[in-house]
Amino acid sequence: MSEEKKNPFVSAVTDTADQTDTMDKNDVDNNKFMGVLAYLSFLVLIPIFAAKNSKFARFHANQGLVVCIGGIILGVLTGILSNVPVLKIVCPIIDLVPLAYSILGIVYVVQGKAKDLPFIGGIKILK
Repeated sequence: MSEEKKNPFVSAVTDTADQTDTMDKNDVDNNKFMGVLAYLSFLVLIPIFAAKNSKFARFHANQGLVVCIGGIILGVLTGILSNVPVLKIVCPIIDLVPLAYSILGIVYVVQGKAKDLPFIGGIKILK
């Protein structure tokens, strides 16, 4: 029997890097709230400054910061593109992308996972 080939797009979405094994269990348990804050727009600043020593919170703060910056950029772009009549319909849907990323990030936090978000998980802003 031959093995089914995975769709490259599906693989890019579902097979992201998982760093959960490198995290301390106590750190994960103690910093889930900070991880959730990281995905709530500008509240990402709270874990950046308040949980500097938490590897788990820093991981999610980095991803939350990427989502926040990406959301700002998308908002500006869709604001400009919404002046084009054909694109006016698509822009509100595009504006939902950061929300989808935030929801997925929060799901990972609640599950205690340090898993990269699809497509943007490799972007590192915080060290």
